[in-house]
Amino acid sequence: MRIISANLNGIRSAASKGFFDWLPAQGADVVCVQELKAQATDLKPEFIQCDGLSGAFHYAEKKGYSGVGVYTRTPPQQIIEGLGVPEFDLEGRYIEADYGNLAVISLYQPSGSSSDERQQAKFRFLDAFFPHLERLVKCGREIVICGDWNIAHQEIDLKNWKSNQKNSGFLPEERAWMTRLFDELGWVDVYRSLYPEHTGEAYTWWSNRGQAYAKNVGWRIDYQIATPGIAKTAKFASVYKDQRFSDHAPLIVDYDYTP
Repeated sequence: MRIISANLNGIRSAASKGFFDWLPAQGADVVCVQELKAQATDLKPEFIQCDGLSGAFHYAEKKGYSGVGVYTRTPPQQIIEGLGVPEFDLEGRYIEADYGNLAVISLYQPSGSSSDERQQAKFRFLDAFFPHLERLVKCGREIVICGDWNIAHQEIDLKNWKSNQKNSGFLPEERAWMTRLFDELGWVDVYRSLYPEHTGEAYTWWSNRGQAYAKNVGWRIDYQIATPGIAKTAKFASVYKDQRFSDHAPLIVDYDYTP
């Protein structure tokens, strides 16, 4: 089973850069996308059905903002939109494809980089999301949460870690929150479990400032975080950088798993 996660930084922008031309060759079973920056009326038919994949979406109320989607080859038993937290459900940050014994979730955690107000919103999201993650891991299903978590967990997850310790995305509180997911709840960082030493090849996002992409001054903030059972079946992971569809790169993981 191949699962791809990709922050598109605008589905229409990514489409114009070839995302939907690239996708059919990937043989994905599930594709999770984030930051649609679009409403239902903005989506062309080829954005909804692509190479046997059917999309379901959770849109933000605000136009041109946030939004997530999940494309599935096999129809799920149900699609769940939102966390049940109105502040964040209005921003379109969570969609779950439920297969009964398996769930695949597309997640777009808030960024706090634009203002202290947004950082406080990010902390509120983390506080609300943690008990949800606790419930998910206790439910007995296998779960893969794909998306832009907007946190670089460890020093090896970004190029300039020393100068970013007071910046959103690498704050001690954010990193400690992520450590708790792994150490207390038992979730698994799938890419890092396969490649514990990777640095530059693991980055998934680059600032548009300077020549960050050309110099690979990046951050690893896109993850597939999974329950231990399915995480153990992961055989291969890669960050696709041969083409650029966004300021993020797609994260591809192959699991030896049949739902």
